[in-house]
Amino acid sequence: GTAHSDEGNDDGTSTSSDEGSVGNLCGNRHKISNQSGRWRSASDILGDLEKKGPKHKNNSRPPGPVLNPDFEWLKNDREAYKMAWLSHRQLTRSCLDLNVMSQSPGWAQTQATNFQVISKISHSGGSVQLPESKITIHVPQGHVLPGEVQEVTLKAMLNPPPGLNNNYMTTMSPLIEVLLTNINTKECLSMEMKLSGEVKDNPESQVMTSVFGMVSNKREGPYFKINDCDVNKSLIRMKLQDLKTHFFVIAVAEASALQPTTTSVWDYLDRQITIAVYGPRFIHPSFKVVIVVCCHEDVPPKLPFSDVCKSNKVLPPLVLQLWGKHSFKPEELKDFIIGVDVIGSKFGINHEDKVKQVRHSQLKIGTVLHLPVAISCPRTAEMTPFQLDIQVKESNLSSTAADFQVSSPPAPPIRSEKRQPKNVERKIEIAKTFPIPEEGDPDLPKFKDMPVNLQWYGVALKSVFRQPHVEYLLEYLKGETVALLSRETVRSVGNLKVKEWYIGFLRGRIGLVHCRNIKLIAMDQVMDFTAVQVTTAVLLNNMTRPFRKLTYMYSAIQTLVTQHITSWRDFAAALQYKNQPLDTIKRRYAETDTEKVACILENLKEDCHAERSRKKFLHELMVVRE
Repeated sequence: GTAHSDEGNDDGTSTSSDEGSVGNLCGNRHKISNQSGRWRSASDILGDLEKKGPKHKNNSRPPGPVLNPDFEWLKNDREAYKMAWLSHRQLTRSCLDLNVMSQSPGWAQTQATNFQVISKISHSGGSVQLPESKITIHVPQGHVLPGEVQEVTLKAMLNPPPGLNNNYMTTMSPLIEVLLTNINTKECLSMEMKLSGEVKDNPESQVMTSVFGMVSNKREGPYFKINDCDVNKSLIRMKLQDLKTHFFVIAVAEASALQPTTTSVWDYLDRQITIAVYGPRFIHPSFKVVIVVCCHEDVPPKLPFSDVCKSNKVLPPLVLQLWGKHSFKPEELKDFIIGVDVIGSKFGINHEDKVKQVRHSQLKIGTVLHLPVAISCPRTAEMTPFQLDIQVKESNLSSTAADFQVSSPPAPPIRSEKRQPKNVERKIEIAKTFPIPEEGDPDLPKFKDMPVNLQWYGVALKSVFRQPHVEYLLEYLKGETVALLSRETVRSVGNLKVKEWYIGFLRGRIGLVHCRNIKLIAMDQVMDFTAVQVTTAVLLNNMTRPFRKLTYMYSAIQTLVTQHITSWRDFAAALQYKNQPLDTIKRRYAETDTEKVACILENLKEDCHAERSRKKFLHELMVVRE
């Protein structure tokens, strides 16, 4: 168990209440998971909330449109009604992963798409723009006090919150999640974003439709109207006042009434549909691309993709790259089909993936569709880049609403031995077994193990031990001297307060120490730390220790290494392959320096896998690059 004691307790060992919220999270993970909604029904969870929650007076208002959405307009479309109901069900049964349980074609093969940015703004103010989008938050001068900093985190999610899309209302932007670190603010923030459409120019649409922003402290809602909004065609500016450090913002269009000739607020809007194609970084003999269909103009540059194998097991997600996108404006939103074909290559598409159905009711409720397409080529065929042809047609018409092509990336730069022609195999056989020549760039920096001059120290005000052990948090006894690498602190944002930590060094380890548990002292006051010598090798070992446990994507590592390392001889020498014959390192034929670097990298990976208990590939690579 974990014991708690006050700072005045001299003899007891404890876990600080400030540090325990970070350290105990790992220890309580198993306990929390057993109490989560995954093990109980929605009625059990709501029953416990009724028992634990305080008794309130019966003065609450009836639920608004967010918590009580109108699905009657979908009653004639069984499939769309089912998906809308499932989306709303997330409010009460968040333990279910709707992206996996749904069986609709192309539904549920991916996780939610999002992209984010983190920036620090000082007293003088500034702006933070979300990459690959036209979404900006403006921080005015004087928002925080002089000397303080506001850290702003923006995150965009294409999937809207449940309940905001119906006959009278539709979302007009991604859902923006905003996190702030400084609560002590003076001036309000403002947000500017481009809408995914605009109100039509005819008088009826201008009178019947209003566009405004909505804000909530929770993703599920309820959402409230932002009063201070300025809309100029497809651009909206909002002033965000009286907000907490964590909130959600989204733009919507609402119709005050529907005419007999209109079926929903969509009839008053000029909206476009975006079709984005995501695929792997390099093409392979068999792979999948994902066609994303949504009503947003901006889409993220990368997409996590979780494939479902034949045994209905969800494989670990892969990160797909944006191959290309295309937007078009339909005259009227109807059901349509997407035809997919390969041009100029021996790659082929599975018959069932050549045509994908898209229901307009899915887009009306804000659904972001993910349509996986399997592509493969014969084993004996050469892998060459190709064009992916995308055609959009209405279901009941032969006319094409949109037609565009997307270029695929090339094959991996290093081919496997099975695909090498015979003349290349002969060159491998006659490779000479000379050691690597003593050549290299003398100007390359060399790592030197030298002492580090530490200038800051502190004395522990209490004893802190943890069960279980947390590697990134130091353990210490009351009165021990802790060396500090810097006087700057690391800030962690919790639900109730912001905590600050020093980066400390004690007994050969680097870790975090809570500022409240350390009293800073001058160098001449240090008593028991003078015999300890901190070197650059010790710091390097501590900084690279997390890489022993991190997973990696080999293709991404290979791309980074081949782009930044130009001398394969120096790379091999640094990896202790200096005295080995050249043909034992180069296990396949390679002509360019880039291919030789890739061969050496693959040799390192195989050596580390052969010595799994002692060497870790990512750790060995990071130590060498340092």
